[in-house]
Amino acid sequence: MTQKNETLSPDGLITPRILPLLDPTFRPSILAARAFRDAVRATGRAQRIGLALEQVGGVFHFSIELAPLDHALASLNTRRLVRFVKFLLWSRGACRIHVDGPAWVAELLRTHFRETKTGQFDAHIMGERTYEKPFEIVLAPAALPPARGDARPLGRHMNGCRIGFDLGASDRKAAAVIDGKVVFTEEIGWNPVVQRDAQWHFDEIMSGLKSAAAHLPRVDGIGGSSAGLIIANRVRVASLFRGVPPAEFDSRVAPIFSNLQKAWDGIPFDVVNDGEVTALAGAMEMDAGAVLGIALGSSEAAGYVTPEGGITPWLNELAFVPIDDRLDAPADEWSGERGCGVQYLSQQAVGRLLTPAGISLPPEMTLPEKLVQVQNLMKSNDLRAEKIYRTIGTFLGYAVAHYTDFYDVKNVLILGRVTSGPGGEMILEEAVRALKTEFPDLAERIQWRTPDEKSKRHGQAVVAASLPVIPPNSPPADLKRILGKA
Repeated sequence: MTQKNETLSPDGLITPRILPLLDPTFRPSILAARAFRDAVRATGRAQRIGLALEQVGGVFHFSIELAPLDHALASLNTRRLVRFVKFLLWSRGACRIHVDGPAWVAELLRTHFRETKTGQFDAHIMGERTYEKPFEIVLAPAALPPARGDARPLGRHMNGCRIGFDLGASDRKAAAVIDGKVVFTEEIGWNPVVQRDAQWHFDEIMSGLKSAAAHLPRVDGIGGSSAGLIIANRVRVASLFRGVPPAEFDSRVAPIFSNLQKAWDGIPFDVVNDGEVTALAGAMEMDAGAVLGIALGSSEAAGYVTPEGGITPWLNELAFVPIDDRLDAPADEWSGERGCGVQYLSQQAVGRLLTPAGISLPPEMTLPEKLVQVQNLMKSNDLRAEKIYRTIGTFLGYAVAHYTDFYDVKNVLILGRVTSGPGGEMILEEAVRALKTEFPDLAERIQWRTPDEKSKRHGQAVVAASLPVIPPNSPPADLKRILGKA
């Protein structure tokens, strides 16, 4: 599959066997990482570096093999180590990394996170913003701290009258559910990223909840799905709210879901990252575990359900994980990192591929509006639109192969607005083709799943409704007061 020798090119990049139609210079991270690993092992002097990622939810162990410093391959050590650690940070999360290896490895990482813009971004988000602690690189004195961290059950509760909501960057969705039966769904376009007023965000979410509540005899519990890092119902980091000034973010946005719960008389109210709900939706539909859910929407949302059917304290923010290793890959608008999944597996990918596809749309159009235009072109069998979807499918195939190096995956659920319509079928077709061509062993192991069209659009809100546990005799919210009814 990859070069198994010591003569990698100076940049360490590998040309894929399946080239994306509209992005032929794409160089998959999975191929570069595996080629480097094989070449280092072939030296007979690979240096194994142990890493332990520590966060409030546990300690997670990993290892990487680097080239000896006196070997030509050592020129690739920094990039491979930094990209490996970046994947670990955004998939698992950590405020402290313990290094079991030579001191120069720990110092290399400290330099990256202290002196580069992308490293500084990661350190700030992982430290103060997410875990509210300084981000540290620690050289282990003897051995790594013991691994720990348990999975827990998520959702699947159907009893009672429930509201589910899903907050994305281009729309918000709400659903009303009675004993597992969906009685109402709603999708409202919005543009939260530019809104500076925290009250605007509160009012918009409340509006969706009220719309769903109007179709229920009572409300026993509310479950939510939101882009961003949500820990114990508290917003740590979320691009949806990045227009809100920092001081107001801390006082009004961070506790926004707790404040909403108070407004609904303290009924059970649980909110988790939208990626977790994506994976839960797949696990519930398939009645299976080892599920990686990937939603191609305004961003790339991801979540993971273990083989046993639980969720972990991992972050699973794969939008920030690089899947393309070329040096001039498109940069993420927020972190500045190049080659991140968001530029390949979201509406941003559609917008980026318009020009190479030969499709000209007014620049003032939003990304959701551009996606609608591409979807309309697909309905008329426009070959330019087809190339966009097939290109995204190739990206997806190589990305999923990369993810399997870090997740135990047997089922992949694909959904999100980008996958709606016939274009979604082409995305899946090309992803499967990339796996069969480049990674035949993975192609045999992985089952691909897609929900029906309505579930693709509203499924996360419906599944989110199953999140809260409603205890027996739990009092419902006072709907007359909340809805303003006499």
